[in-house]
Amino acid sequence: MATRPARELTARQQSALPGTGYHKMVGTAKWLLPTLAGVVGVAMLAWPVMGGHDFSFVLAKDRVAIASERLKIAQAVYRGEDRRGQPFVISAGSAVQQTSRDPVVKLQDMAARIQMRDGPAHIVAKSGLYDMESETVDVDGPVAVRAAGGYALNTRDVQIDLASRTAHSEGPVTGSMPLGTFSADRIAADIGERTVTLEGRARLHIVQNKVR
Repeated sequence: MATRPARELTARQQSALPGTGYHKMVGTAKWLLPTLAGVVGVAMLAWPVMGGHDFSFVLAKDRVAIASERLKIAQAVYRGEDRRGQPFVISAGSAVQQTSRDPVVKLQDMAARIQMRDGPAHIVAKSGLYDMESETVDVDGPVAVRAAGGYALNTRDVQIDLASRTAHSEGPVTGSMPLGTFSADRIAADIGERTVTLEGRARLHIVQNKVR
């Protein structure tokens, strides 16, 4: 079958070809959003979708706006399962790259839901900046984690290094669990090592009648 010459393709078709900015952004979003969700989830739940597990994704998007100097994915939804067969859904209201030369992608209205053994876990973050060159993500503002069984975590301004698979918050962290409550000035996580550290004035309040 003859291939249609590239010069006959519409601007929208050409912008979606492999190797273009839009093609790269869609590919990046498929692993970036689960990583964002996992960084926060591991701090509270040791989320099983992290740590080199395999994923399968279905991308559903309500609309895609493509311009010569501005790329945008709107209402993206990513569905998959971790190695244990636990389903998850990752969504973003939008992902915008201002120009094809700009390495920064702005993410808005990020959310994640994973079905854990004891019930669903939810993670919400308002916005973030992903730098494709430095492989870093800055999540601006509050980040909230809620899970079945009385688990909760709240922090803000999380910085993620995708290369080293580490993350830390610039803002304070508070949380609760069946055992009690905890707080600290900051929280740091190493995804590869699955370790979490509470830094600065770390406090744990144990509710005595819940200790068995």
